[in-house]
Amino acid sequence: MKIEFAPLHVPLRRRLQTAAVVQWVFSFLALAQVCLALFVLLCVSDWWILGALYAGWLYLDRDTPSSGGRRSHWVRSWPVWTYFRDYFPITLIKTVDLDPGHNYLFGFHPHGVLVAGGFGNFCTEASGFSQMFPGLTPYLLMLPFWFRVPFFREYIMCGGLVSSEKASASYLLSRPGGGHAAVIAVGGAPESLDARPGAVTLQLLQRKGFVKLALKHGAWLVPVFSFGENELFDQMENPAGSALRRMQDRLQRIMGVAMPLFHARGVFQYSFGLLPYRKPIHTVVGHPIPVTQNPSPNKDDIDALHSLYMKGLTQLFEENKKNYGIPEDKHLDFI
Repeated sequence: MKIEFAPLHVPLRRRLQTAAVVQWVFSFLALAQVCLALFVLLCVSDWWILGALYAGWLYLDRDTPSSGGRRSHWVRSWPVWTYFRDYFPITLIKTVDLDPGHNYLFGFHPHGVLVAGGFGNFCTEASGFSQMFPGLTPYLLMLPFWFRVPFFREYIMCGGLVSSEKASASYLLSRPGGGHAAVIAVGGAPESLDARPGAVTLQLLQRKGFVKLALKHGAWLVPVFSFGENELFDQMENPAGSALRRMQDRLQRIMGVAMPLFHARGVFQYSFGLLPYRKPIHTVVGHPIPVTQNPSPNKDDIDALHSLYMKGLTQLFEENKKNYGIPEDKHLDFI
């Protein structure tokens, strides 16, 4: 395989952008394991009392990830996130003002491999969410497992990440006075197994739990489509029914975490590695779908709102795809 190396003379700005993405990929793939190892080492060292005190804190603080988390504007505003944004670059596009008097449930599509657009737009201030949607506070929902990892949980909560448990979403969507936006990657971990350049396959047909939550709390639904999210990584071929896909599906059912075998570029060469390609991401926030609160929605209520949401998402995609290089004959594929 011919390796394409990066040029020697690269502007410092681009080097800093690459460094920002390196730390983000490391945080996503390895920081939790490092934090867990540090905690174990702390517990078996002469400083074990600190480990015991922190274990007590974990117990006392166990409900925080499902009660709005503990965000830090300082962490969300770190300069590193500006370099992270500019690496791709990531752009947040608003189609309409959102009244902060309501609570919202943002459906984020597609999941992609590492949800780069979701993180850049809703877990940092780099793309200007707070200025674009004044009065709204975004929370990106993440698998509960990660909030059980010592130290790592504190870091991710600083960015506005919260548990994806139903109780967590309910807490946000039921806050009086409005102003809260729960962001859910609706396709979840299984959708990441189909994330590859050119793919517009969304796992949505049977995903109705978020619609039921919106109905129960009267939270307005907002479709969000992140153009370019699937262009960041290549992935080993894993068609449905293949041995690799069966293994991935089994691991996902057991562990709750998908294992896409992805690759893209490296730090000093462009031929292989785990860094994403420098491809632009345009995250478009669509028109809200008003929802009337229904504490006990039946199947017909859920199906009707789900259908309305799918139409809104399709319209958002069709109206914007030509702006971001998607062929006119390509349409969303719901599975």
